[in-house]
Amino acid sequence: MGEVLLLPELLAQRAFWSKSKVAVVLTNGCFDLLHVGHVRYLAAAREQGGALVIGLNSDASVRRLKGPRRPVIPESERAEILAALECVDAVTVFEEDTPLQLIEALTPDVLVKGGDWPLEAIVGREHVVSRGGRVLSLPLVQGRSTSSIISRIRDESK
Repeated sequence: MGEVLLLPELLAQRAFWSKSKVAVVLTNGCFDLLHVGHVRYLAAAREQGGALVIGLNSDASVRRLKGPRRPVIPESERAEILAALECVDAVTVFEEDTPLQLIEALTPDVLVKGGDWPLEAIVGREHVVSRGGRVLSLPLVQGRSTSSIISRIRDESK
């Protein structure tokens, strides 16, 4: 089970992992209404290294990206749920709309996004590659998305 860490705590953990030769994988997202697509994606991301870190968009960031009715689940609960997954080592919340500052601070060995992100569009790709890391776009579980679940719930409540 992982931990929810503030950035300074995460960077201290990163230093420990580096000293221990543990490859750090980073992914990021809103992870609002966790579903099987998220779980499978995170398990596949974890297989790319020895520790999986999730950069979680803050509530304010999610509202800016997804609209005023999101997130459905508050950041503290989303972080706790993600940290409880066996494949997750650490979760940290970031306020910006993109994870670039987090990526530059953490410098993961592997940066992972879902298959809806072409490699050239992945934020932080240049930083990771320039430091010898890898950037991957993993396949999505078709037909599974938070937005589609929310739409279905809203349709059924009419």
